[in-house]
Amino acid sequence: MGIIIKPIVTEKMTAITEKLNRYGFRVQPDANKIEIAKAIQDMYNVTVVSVNTLNFRGKNKSRMTKAGMVKGSESAYKKAIVTLKEGDSIDFYSNL
Repeated sequence: MGIIIKPIVTEKMTAITEKLNRYGFRVQPDANKIEIAKAIQDMYNVTVVSVNTLNFRGKNKSRMTKAGMVKGSESAYKKAIVTLKEGDSIDFYSNL
């Protein structure tokens, strides 16, 4: 599997994209900024100016069932915010 897992397409990320030309991606937890920039440039044929990364811990979840309390947790993940060169853009919906 590659470094890029999936793009983040939310209302908040779309607003940031329109305003600042930044795109969000969910990436492999062991990927560094150089690898992420190279993967984005190869995949979308754009020029990456900078990469910011964020590590998220998984949240603990619990719920009541007939059998009692069921405990679990969400997966931990890493998010990358990629800034592109002025004039470049990525269209996530072009292959639909």
